[in-house]
Amino acid sequence: MYWPKAKRTQCRTIVLILSGLELVSTALNAAPITFNTALPVAKGAFINREQFIIKRFKDDAGQLQRDLEVNGLISVLGYGVSPKLAIFAAVPYLDKSLDLTMNEQSFTRSSKGLGDAKLFARYTFLQQDARSETLRIAGFAGFKAPTGEDDKQDVLGDLPVPLQSGSGAWDYFGGVVITYQTLDYQIDSQLSYAINGTAGNFNAGNETRADVSFQYRLFPQAMNADTHSFIYGVLEANFVDQKRNRLSGLADQNSGGTTLYLTPGIQYVTTKYILEAAIQIPVKQSLHGNGLETDYIFTTGFRVNF
Repeated sequence: MYWPKAKRTQCRTIVLILSGLELVSTALNAAPITFNTALPVAKGAFINREQFIIKRFKDDAGQLQRDLEVNGLISVLGYGVSPKLAIFAAVPYLDKSLDLTMNEQSFTRSSKGLGDAKLFARYTFLQQDARSETLRIAGFAGFKAPTGEDDKQDVLGDLPVPLQSGSGAWDYFGGVVITYQTLDYQIDSQLSYAINGTAGNFNAGNETRADVSFQYRLFPQAMNADTHSFIYGVLEANFVDQKRNRLSGLADQNSGGTTLYLTPGIQYVTTKYILEAAIQIPVKQSLHGNGLETDYIFTTGFRVNF
């Protein structure tokens, strides 16, 4: 069959984009901003991701008003062990501040430091490739180690658990992620579950997450052999269900619940790096008791392949 020159050029571009991650270490693609993707890391290649996160929580009900700010930098390093297996390590640095106001009196409690590190592996167990599209299904599992301090104090005594840099506990998590990619758009979805351990008689509630991401190429509208950068619009939805925390075996009635986020974002993608930003907006929160509500979560950062 004869292919016109323009069509042949487009097909070569498709092959570069969809196959580059497996063959070389110099290709990146659009990806979810708030969770993982099933697209592979090339064998012997590294991916570094730096995420700057700003979280705001508030509780204006009742006599006690609480405002929690969490600013963090999460550094992630991934390595391609094989075309199907990749391992990742993530270390956060967290700056937390809690403002309390009661009877017109205000005070602040805060902490800074390295948080708990995560180590996990991702294995692609299904791969179906066709012209201009690919489908990947991968499973992942790992643990969070208690590398952050969990016994910080201020003039008022021990800081509450949400203000500590670390949890002091070993946590375990796993899940499945699915990626469907075409030349114009990509869809990712993830289902995960985390089992949180106990430290100092405190046990954070286990967490279930369901995430979906749609990335659509906004620019350029037409591609050719000289196209090396792209702009993607991103829209994600994140559902989080957390069980109640437990202290000395007793459930904390002011903890846990469900939250649904809608997350618009944008990505600038080249063959070497990605620049990205997104904001998670809670559209539905059903929390237990007087738990802190999420105001918003802003994420920005970059990824680089080497």
